[in-house]
Order: sequence, then C-alpha cells, then structure tokens
Amino acid sequence: MTTSEEPKKAPAKDPWDLPDVSGLVVGVLGGTGDQGRGLAYRLAKAGQRVIIGSRAAGRAQAAADELGLGVEGADNAECARRSDIVIVAVPWDGHAETLRSLREELAGKLVVDCVNPLGFDKQGAYALKPEEGSAAEQAAALLPGSRVTAAFHHLSAVLLSDPEIAEIDTDVMVLGEKRADTDVVQALAGRIPGMRGVFAGRLRNAHQVESMVANLISMNRRYKAHAGLRVTDV
Repeated sequence: MTTSEEPKKAPAKDPWDLPDVSGLVVGVLGGTGDQGRGLAYRLAKAGQRVIIGSRAAGRAQAAADELGLGVEGADNAECARRSDIVIVAVPWDGHAETLRSLREELAGKLVVDCVNPLGFDKQGAYALKPEEGSAAEQAAALLPGSRVTAAFHHLSAVLLSDPEIAEIDTDVMVLGEKRADTDVVQALAGRIPGMRGVFAGRLRNAHQVESMVANLISMNRRYKAHAGLRVTDV
C-alpha cells in the first residue's frame, strides 16, 4: 500500500446476520403467569431448553410438568443461576423486589425484560412511567452486573399458549445497549415460527415500547382481537 492509499473499511455487518442461540438455556422468571408461560411454551416447542422460575419451586415444577417439552421448574434463584438468558415476565408490582433479590444470581447474565408498567381504571389500560423511565431502565439500575435488554412486550398470551396456532405473526422490538446482546435476543425471537426480532434502539427508548401495550389492549377490546405489531420496510 502506498502512502496515498486509504485503508479499506471493513464491510458493514449484515443486520440480519444473527448468532446461533439454539444451545442456550432460557430461564423465565414469572413463568407461571400467562405471558411467561406462553413464552416458555413457544421457546421449548422451538427446541430451546427452558427453565420456569417462580417464588415457589413446587409451583414452577407443576407448570413445567403441564407444559412438557422438556421444560423444567425451579425457584427464581435457581432458575437465574442455571440459565444463560433470563426473561423477566413478572407482574409490574413485583418487578423491583424480584430483581433486587436476584442481583447476585443474575450477575453476568443476559436479562430480557418484557414487563409492561400499566394501570387500569374505568376507561381501560394506561401507561405508567417508572422513576427510572421504564421497566427496562429500572432493571438496568437494579442489576448493574447484568446485560439488560428489553423485548417481547407486545405478544398475546392467548396466542402464545394456544397449541392450535402454529405461527405467531408478529415482530418483536428489541432494545439494548450492546449490539451483541440485542442480536442474541433477536435471534431468540426468531426461533419462534412467525416471529422476527427487530432492533428498536437503546434502553432509553423502552418507555414508549412498553407503553404501546395499553394501545394494543384498547384495540383488542374494540375489535375482539389479539393484536400484534409488524414493522414495514425493514
């Protein structure tokens, strides 16, 4: 190379070149609830090794036995310790307490927060705004030793749990600070037939993604549907 030649830039990474996540163990905290249980079922059906977590190990094991597909049950701490990726699907009112109690077990783990802070009144669902900005940002503040991402907010628990439905026709918006982490979560979403993981920004943008569930609930009530989202031109 002569002194006048510019060094060649590496080609841009293909955004759809995602890693193989089939060998990773996925833990689902709150896996006995509707959303967590549905995600556990779909991921296990896709061939992922899944562990359901609950405050009570017996309750988690009972839910795992009902799902079959090799799903295991454990208390939340053991679920976190044994998993490579941990999906947080606990109720919003127990979100902070659960994560605070598992800070040690979740250290070094890839955490996927899918909690939607919502309130309900006579007019329906409405978004709440946590002091940290979003549930995902609260998770990041409580888990400084973990790699926190946000995803799986807009999925219908009814569709996830229905064995008669072969594919879930929806996109999953994935947020996080590091591309390597969001790529893993996108790939995990893509393991479920019909789903696609789409990068949607950093955690500071999680509030509006979590909040949109209130809009989906309104749509579902009006149209008697199980609405999801699709991103166009991507």
